[in-house]
Amino acid sequence: MAANVNAHNPGSGKVSDDPVVVGVDFGTLSGRAVVVRVADGTELGTAEHVYAHGVLTDRLPGRGAPLEPETALQHPEDYRRVLREAVPEALRRAGVAPERVVGVGTDFTSCTVLPTTADGTPLCELPDLAERPHAWPKLWRHHAAQPEADEINALAAERGESWLPRYGGRISSEWQFAKALQVLRDDPEVYERTDRWIEGADWIVWRLCGHETRNVATAGYKGIHQDGAWPTKEFLAALDPRFADFAQDKLDHPLFPLGARAGGLTAEAAAWTGLAEGTPVAIGNIDAHVTAATAQTTAPGRMLAIMGTSTCHVMNSEILAEVPGMCGMALGGITPGMWGYEAGQSGVGDIFGWFVDTHVPPAYHEEAAARGVSVHDLLSAKAADAPVGGHGLVALDWHSGNRSVLVDHSLSGVLVGMTLATRPEEVYRALVEATAFGTRTIIDSFTRAGIPVHDLTIGGGMVRNPFVLGIYADVLDRPLRVVDSEHSCAVGAAIHAAVAAGVHPDVHSASAAMGRVRPDTVDPDPGRAAAYDDLFAVYTELHDHFGRGGTDSLHRLRALRHAALTTHPTGEGTR
Repeated sequence: MAANVNAHNPGSGKVSDDPVVVGVDFGTLSGRAVVVRVADGTELGTAEHVYAHGVLTDRLPGRGAPLEPETALQHPEDYRRVLREAVPEALRRAGVAPERVVGVGTDFTSCTVLPTTADGTPLCELPDLAERPHAWPKLWRHHAAQPEADEINALAAERGESWLPRYGGRISSEWQFAKALQVLRDDPEVYERTDRWIEGADWIVWRLCGHETRNVATAGYKGIHQDGAWPTKEFLAALDPRFADFAQDKLDHPLFPLGARAGGLTAEAAAWTGLAEGTPVAIGNIDAHVTAATAQTTAPGRMLAIMGTSTCHVMNSEILAEVPGMCGMALGGITPGMWGYEAGQSGVGDIFGWFVDTHVPPAYHEEAAARGVSVHDLLSAKAADAPVGGHGLVALDWHSGNRSVLVDHSLSGVLVGMTLATRPEEVYRALVEATAFGTRTIIDSFTRAGIPVHDLTIGGGMVRNPFVLGIYADVLDRPLRVVDSEHSCAVGAAIHAAVAAGVHPDVHSASAAMGRVRPDTVDPDPGRAAAYDDLFAVYTELHDHFGRGGTDSLHRLRALRHAALTTHPTGEGTR
């Protein structure tokens, strides 16, 4: 087994003949597999495969000129290796024989999209296109298509397109149409050779089953598919005559509900995974959305925030409403039969990691090593007992742009209030608070639009950090339910696999039986919660000033940076 497969067995070690399912979560930097018992959701074994190529932001692997700013690409082979390495290792750790596995489910970061041939071969794997950046999969955090997103938004607003309000009034540069339009503009040959423009969530199921399927969630949230239709040919032609047939030629395919059976494992996929040929495979799903089943938040008004490198906020409702600045809505986009809403923050854990990696002095790293803790844990401990507002700082959490509620990836991070006495742990706390303020802004937007948020559940990697959870509870002034799994996305995929295999009748029933939520909540402190109202008022003032037209300084800085890096991509000619 490859050295970069990390595995552990959280189950009891008891081996039985109970049927199990496998969930596979394809994240930003790694993929993980989990083996789950269908009767009660017990995790029997997990394994993680770290992507060898990671996120390609500077150059293609071993090739070519520097990539343009805001590019984020990935290598499809990294995805296949998750199937070849993490899945068999999770089975081995669980002590589960292949015949006990009754289904496989997957989830994927979104919008991560690939240009492929008609048989699903990624264009970057064609020898004559391997050095063309636009032939490679575009990760969700590829933001170089912001000009195209701006153009789509402006034209849609001018024409009064009915789908635009369902995306909070603006679609994102992360999504399918903006990224495809960028390919058309920047590399028309790659665009012409793209037979299928497909989400990673659907592509990986294609690899498993041997035929193309498409899911309702990625089409609705990332593909502007509303009321059974894509944007019209007339609208697309108005963007660019060559773009008129994009949806019809490269996207259009029957859409399947979440929890449906996509097919069975091919012989090739069975050999990769160590599972039996023909094992049922669930329709693809979005990583954040699939987690609602793990969190038992499939009922209306129960918001789930999946906090990792970024955060997605998803919630079902029986109410159809237009929520300004959210990512979108789709009928059946989280569970069949209800309107699924999505909002999000492009940077959360990424921001904390960036600060630790680039701005924390060596002495802190040495102290953390001496204590046997991470630098994150050290900073959290140093900042935990400080009074609210004692650092005199407020930050804007836009280091990866703003996904909600401004929907503008040209924005950037801001930190105000620093003095010569400011300590690293104070900045760290201000950054954590900024992400909590961002979530509060999103919840307020839903509330004002008439979509009540009854309770909030936290999932994802941040469930491991009690400091972060405590700040969120205080900032939001509400108790937090917490998913009782570090692999909530993979478990959610496994729950959908149980539905696809027919073990549970629907996602709601499977969630009730297999979901994983801690019995205790993280509760706010009334005094700290009241104190945070004053800091949030400052955050909101800065948020509106920099993000709603009080100044265009952040956009000008981004333009200056882009011009400088384009003119001097290697730093030559500068000093």
